Amino acid sequence: MGKKLFISNKDNSFKKTILIDGDKSISIRALLLGSQAQGKTFIENILLSEDIINSINCLKKLGIKILLNKKNCSIYGNGLNGFKFKKNIILNAGNSGTFARLILGLLIKSPYYIKLVGDKSLSQRDFERVIVPLQKIGANFRINKKKTLPLKIIGSNFTNPIFYNENRGSAQCKSTIMLAALNSPGQTIIKAKKSRDHTENFFKYLGIPISVKKNKIYDEIKVRGQKIFKSFKYKVPSDPSSSAFFIVLTLLSKNCELKIKNVNVNQSRTGFINILNKMGAKIKIKNVKKKYGEMQADIFVKSQPVLKKINCPSNLNSNLIDEFLIIFLVAAKANGISSFSNLGELNKKESPRLKLGSKLLNHLGIKTKLTKDSIKIYGNPYIDLKKTINIGNYFKDHRIFMTSVIAAYVFGGKWQIDDVDSYKSSFPSFLKIIRELGYKFKLV
Repeated sequence: MGKKLFISNKDNSFKKTILIDGDKSISIRALLLGSQAQGKTFIENILLSEDIINSINCLKKLGIKILLNKKNCSIYGNGLNGFKFKKNIILNAGNSGTFARLILGLLIKSPYYIKLVGDKSLSQRDFERVIVPLQKIGANFRINKKKTLPLKIIGSNFTNPIFYNENRGSAQCKSTIMLAALNSPGQTIIKAKKSRDHTENFFKYLGIPISVKKNKIYDEIKVRGQKIFKSFKYKVPSDPSSSAFFIVLTLLSKNCELKIKNVNVNQSRTGFINILNKMGAKIKIKNVKKKYGEMQADIFVKSQPVLKKINCPSNLNSNLIDEFLIIFLVAAKANGISSFSNLGELNKKESPRLKLGSKLLNHLGIKTKLTKDSIKIYGNPYIDLKKTINIGNYFKDHRIFMTSVIAAYVFGGKWQIDDVDSYKSSFPSFLKIIRELGYKFKLV
């Protein structure tokens, strides 16, 4: 039986400066590209979550020497296709969809079948989106009918550059094709619906031959393969998705001010700030600088007693897919009815988040109208709970857990929240920072 978290007090005010854990998306890409670089790569402020530890263990099984010293990581790369392939390798990605989908792109030359597995939550997620393009490049798969984990992949000596139309807005799909292109001759072209562009920025920083043409809806990405690149140094900025929890906690509490230092403010990751500001949040981004192709800055937020409803533009969805749960809490306390549409992708994350997000709001006494890919939230600015709320074990979803914790401190009531260890997959300092801000809880 896992730990339970008990929260029964919400009154607290603070004026603090905090530092959030390293960006998960960038930490995983740094590991993968470090494994393909020639020589010793040094990564500072790498995220030390369960997802990253599982990623490191998988790369070690592929023959890559990796040393950790607190939040610093040394990766001894053997160059392109430098993995030491053996028979009967099993890679356990744990809960990380990013690592599981991206590593497949680097296994495109494996002479043996490699088995990829994950935890119960990851094993329910779709892998067809990466299987299809990798088959076009030259990989073969042994898969189940649902095209989920576990699966087996074997590569080919004869990989092909391809043209691929990526129309989901999936950075993971786009990135696994780009990583496969590293070991493919000629030029791979991807017409990609807008999504996070960390992989493109990394390729540019490392001097990998890449060109990106952008328009409003799609990017055309061209990657020329088989170009050796050198080891590198990189300091990982703080994670904006993790920062979102404390931005909303500050926003919805009374008499609070918060500064979050050195956050990744890549425009493909700050859609949630744009939405919150449209709702009246007045969040400020200051001290902006560009490092390693990524924008970094400090984020300032204050309590905001009056928040407005929003009809969220669906063209922003891919820029805030991980933050919708926490935005739903803001909509719950906004004045009026907020609507969010085209959110089918939200149900393909670690859990059916759209459905569970609605269920959480209903626990709070907030009315919602739910379809398979949209939600309307009937806000109540005066909500102040007195009842007891139990949040069960929802598919080991770290964002459900952390959203529930923020809700407990914002809306009041007595809370029992299960699945405590889930947050360690992405944000191991979460409860430590909660304590630093002066909040109390009990772990049993």
